[in-house]
Amino acid sequence: MRILPYFLCFSILLFSCRSNNSDNQDYSPKPKGYNRINLPKVAYQKMTESHPYNFEYSKYARLLPDTFARAEPHWIYIDYPAFHANVQLTYKPVMGDMKRLQNMISDAHKLSYKHNVKAFSIQEKIYTSPSGKKANIIELEGEVPSQVQFYMTDSTKHFLRGALYFKTATQNDSLAPVIQFIRNDILHLVNTLEWK
Repeated sequence: MRILPYFLCFSILLFSCRSNNSDNQDYSPKPKGYNRINLPKVAYQKMTESHPYNFEYSKYARLLPDTFARAEPHWIYIDYPAFHANVQLTYKPVMGDMKRLQNMISDAHKLSYKHNVKAFSIQEKIYTSPSGKKANIIELEGEVPSQVQFYMTDSTKHFLRGALYFKTATQNDSLAPVIQFIRNDILHLVNTLEWK
């Protein structure tokens, strides 16, 4: 008689665990989803800070000084707080020294190609703005920390390098819409850049 209550409890548990939908016995997991990212409408503002360069940048970004210990004057971040991203801009004067310029271009390439270990594609393009200024744009694909890098120079006085970074562990395929959004902002920067 003591076994009967245990048997009843076990039977109830066993039958309650059965699937209610006996028609669909094939279970397949849902495909991996990605976060929905709402992108703002494109809008730009002019830079008001005093630097040897000037450009337009996104109204959804803010300009911050570079706080790196070895940062030089006129190094800044274009910070995108909503996307946890920034474009780091480093400026160096060329001072008419062609060897100095070649070293800066070489360093820009070295910094870009350091990501070669994780990148499955690196494309380098020379982009010409409507005003005739040229920019070397390097796009990297794969799980790399910087997906877009660029540099611009007038060959005699100014050299500006930029690199996009995210402060998040989200994989790059999930960030693709944001990467494209900021890439377009970088192209707008290139198109509106003026040397002082």
